[in-house]
This record gives sequence, C-alpha cells and structure tokens, in this order.
Amino acid sequence: MLKDNERMIGEGVNFERIRRITGYLVGTVDRFNNAKRAEEHDRVKHSTQGLKAESTK
Repeated sequence: MLKDNERMIGEGVNFERIRRITGYLVGTVDRFNNAKRAEEHDRVKHSTQGLKAESTK
C-alpha cells in the first residue's frame, strides 16, 4: 500500500512499450507470424508492482 506522499514509478508518464523480438525492435506484434508471436508470449514478464518512485526533495 502506498503512503499519501508516494507514487508508482511511471505514474502519469505516457510511453510506448518497445520490445526486441528476433532482432527487431517493435511496438506491437500484429504484423508478426505465429512463431514470433509465440516467442513473445513465452517470455518472462516482469512487473513494477511494489516499486516506489524516489523522493525529489
């Protein structure tokens, strides 16, 4: 649970997710074949849950 003066890392920041799949940097996998989609699907997913932004005092 976050305290009143804490915020999540990246909160309020708009960014585009970029992934490297078989040597290519891509934002979405909609143009990839089934093998490349399976590679992305099988990867370990990391989360930011529990990370806190440092104070900017």
